[in-house]
Amino acid sequence: MTKKFIPAFLLLHFSSFLFSQQINVDNIKRHIKYLSSDKLKGRGTGTQEELTAANYIAKNFSSIKLEMKGNIGSHLYSFSFKKPKDPHDTIGGATVQGLNVVGYLDNQAENTIVIGAHYDHLGMGKDHNSLDANPEGKIHNGADDNASGTAGVLELARYFSQNNRKEKFNFLFICFSGEELGLFGSKKFCENPTIDFTKVNYMINMDMIGRLADSTNKLLVYGVGTSADWVSVLDKTNTGFSIKKDSSGIGPSDQTSFYLKNIPALHFFTGQHSDYHKPSDDWEKVNFKGVKKVLDYIIKVIEETENLSKMKFLETKSPDQGKTSFKVTMGVMPDYTFEGKGLRIDGVSAYKPADEAGITKGDIVIQMGEIKINDINDYMKALSKFSKGDTADVVILRTGKELKKKVTF
Repeated sequence: MTKKFIPAFLLLHFSSFLFSQQINVDNIKRHIKYLSSDKLKGRGTGTQEELTAANYIAKNFSSIKLEMKGNIGSHLYSFSFKKPKDPHDTIGGATVQGLNVVGYLDNQAENTIVIGAHYDHLGMGKDHNSLDANPEGKIHNGADDNASGTAGVLELARYFSQNNRKEKFNFLFICFSGEELGLFGSKKFCENPTIDFTKVNYMINMDMIGRLADSTNKLLVYGVGTSADWVSVLDKTNTGFSIKKDSSGIGPSDQTSFYLKNIPALHFFTGQHSDYHKPSDDWEKVNFKGVKKVLDYIIKVIEETENLSKMKFLETKSPDQGKTSFKVTMGVMPDYTFEGKGLRIDGVSAYKPADEAGITKGDIVIQMGEIKINDINDYMKALSKFSKGDTADVVILRTGKELKKKVTF
């Protein structure tokens, strides 16, 4: 068989075409490495370094010609909020200026899909939300939380703007500020959106998608109860994940703000880990190919919804912890992927009640006082019963053995 000569410019064009048709791991890695570099000092809300990150995101949006949908004549969406009061501050919280970054892909479609992630993190550990024993002055790079989700927004934006396919939806790509201090960026945008929310089909949020375990392929998807279509769509398009589904529209990330505006919303999450909210959440620990797997799955989910009518919003039962006021804290991070009985602890804050009582990462709380703990809701109910200064017997399982610890709140 004779070989046919293919001009170099055609090969270059063809390779560029193929590149635009798929999610690119190198792009994911480049974005995460930059956003979680020491140069950006943890992307604390309202800092110069967060502005640097915002400009990086905006530049990427501009390079793929996304429309500017900020509120100050650019991709930037400016807002201010009062910082939650520091318990060590007798005056009150300071006013902080935040910046969302917003780009729009207009496909002349009837409805729009919002794809978002927060790009802020803990900065230099001064806001008392770090789980490090002595956080102040340490850079919290936040590679998984949430440079991974931000990279996901950037790469999906590139994919949908360059895939040479007639899309049936418009897309709003948005990276939120102020999430770590209380979902402020998404709340502010949802209060004053720059697009018509009546035309939003649904929202997809990505928060911590960088630690997929290749051994289990376990993926958590929250918000499946916000529309009757979600479960069947997720199951039909599943590409080999072991999926744990949660129905609630309310959770500790930005999809909550959209749910509260009666918009169906999903949150993708690869799970908790010991580096959560610590300076050790670095890019070297990210599973970049795992991020690609999650993004490929999200694309399939979106394409499957093209076959459906506009999604109808369903109100879900709010988790009990959203309705309960707490006077005390144990100072632990629950393992949200745990499917056994009890509350498995994935992290313990130094000098907090659990730490002082000798409770450690990996322990499973099965009883607090007189209340049996079967899951996180039982734990939250039990916690609401205690006041500052109370002491309670907390029963834990450690390597299969029951231990009783006295916890003073």
